[in-house]
Amino acid sequence: MLSRTADSLYWIARYLERAENLARIIQVTDRLSLMPSGTETSGSEWHSTIVVSDCEEGFYRKYNDATPEHVISYLAFDEDNPSSIRRCIETARQNARAVRTALTTEQWESLNTTWLELPKWSESRIRGSGLHRFLDWVKDRSLLFHGGTVATMLRCDSYHFMQLGTFIERGDNTARILDVKYHLLLPEHAEVGGGIDYYQWASILRAVSGYRSYHVLYKEGIRPWHIAEFLIMREQMPRSLISCTAKIKDCLDALGEEYGQRHDCHRMAGQVYSQLRFGQVGDVFRQGMHEFLTQYVEQNNRLGSEISRSYLM
Repeated sequence: MLSRTADSLYWIARYLERAENLARIIQVTDRLSLMPSGTETSGSEWHSTIVVSDCEEGFYRKYNDATPEHVISYLAFDEDNPSSIRRCIETARQNARAVRTALTTEQWESLNTTWLELPKWSESRIRGSGLHRFLDWVKDRSLLFHGGTVATMLRCDSYHFMQLGTFIERGDNTARILDVKYHLLLPEHAEVGGGIDYYQWASILRAVSGYRSYHVLYKEGIRPWHIAEFLIMREQMPRSLISCTAKIKDCLDALGEEYGQRHDCHRMAGQVYSQLRFGQVGDVFRQGMHEFLTQYVEQNNRLGSEISRSYLM
């Protein structure tokens, strides 16, 4: 496969996953903003959303305050934000047009329909109850594309490059959501384990579609250390860090067999997976949650760069 084709497939998956993740983050932030809280937390959820989306610099260059209207506009529709939902869908569709023959009919029709329906949504239409309808639409369209990928693509290099893009992006998003909750959402004087803390953790679980799954595995109710273990080290949870890393490792192993050679990215993926596989949640808290998650995001970014250098350039 030509490297430019592999690169387009990889980024189609990354941009669609990013659009879905942004929809999840906005949705959970909107729910958090409606919860009763003290004055210290008023509006902090929307600033946290900008931080977790890694859009802080561009956002505050354009706006002075992280109001709900400004944040939603910037993350959902802003043409100047390359990571907005609109721009992610647009860029994914541009990449898809360039490699149309590498996609199945179901994949192309799903993505093209998403692009054609996108202009029906505008900032004026999503005010009030329309916001959650729009965000649900984004998630549904992304899930439809990924479902088509799993159900219709040959298990060859095209499929593996798309899966790599999906799980690099997904692992990064899960780590950022956890980090923002740990450092930014709980007010300085609020009680850990109190009402505010409980509802924020529950919202984080809903943001990664893990609320019900968490309660299947843990019978003691919502506990921060259990949630950390669930979203970091439980491979049964498809959005956990270890699950994403395992998928990356498996795809790289398959590409190594298909192309008959291995690169540094294979070693890096195995190393990150081993750290998660044989680590314990107590080690995470002893190191510091923020420090651990920052290290994971940096490793994940280096892994993505190494995959690009080995296969996509």
